[in-house]
Amino acid sequence: MLVIKNLTKRFNGQPIVEGFDLTVPTNGFTVLIGPSGCGKTTTLKMINRLIEPTEGIIEIGGTNVKDHDPISLRRQIGYIFQGIGLFPHMTIEQNVGLVPRLLGWPTPKRMTRVQGLLETVGLPVETFADRFPDELSGGQQQRVGVARALAADPEYLLMDEPFGALDTNTRFKMQLMLKGLWDSLQCTVIFVTHDIQEAVFLGDDVYIMSTSPAQITRLPR
Repeated sequence: MLVIKNLTKRFNGQPIVEGFDLTVPTNGFTVLIGPSGCGKTTTLKMINRLIEPTEGIIEIGGTNVKDHDPISLRRQIGYIFQGIGLFPHMTIEQNVGLVPRLLGWPTPKRMTRVQGLLETVGLPVETFADRFPDELSGGQQQRVGVARALAADPEYLLMDEPFGALDTNTRFKMQLMLKGLWDSLQCTVIFVTHDIQEAVFLGDDVYIMSTSPAQITRLPR
């Protein structure tokens, strides 16, 4: 499980996240929804130590994330965000295979994984593997982002409004793809959105984050 206990983050004395408690079940799909400034993205970044908490504990698999080397931790956690962040000088195949390569996977294993994921997200290898990001549409780039985050077979997947910049039709297609893909995934997901329909459609558990006062409320199913 992923367990968050009394998590607090202050910037210049101002609380962004305060007294946040959450337990995410193994292989569960948990959605955080709330207005801008309620700490959704900050929470994700504290999980993989891009930001260090002011107070509180985050445990993955029963171990405090502070006991992990930050670089090793991030390579074990898939991260997808709205800006996609593909490397423009790398081909699609190279982008997806980056983390497995950094982890030292043998080339045959890495290529098999990359090609399988591209097929899974609807980007046939023979058509897309050798292209560069600027040759793809926004929706296609986001599919690459999903494949890249899953490439090293992570136990945890953080998704920060990954479909927020897409048009309505493309966004719905991506939601359907993720919903279908979820059946074959063996990882724990925390998904951040500001769209209640998206939250209810995708999530096993949906939590509403708010400010003034900072609190988190589970949405009844």
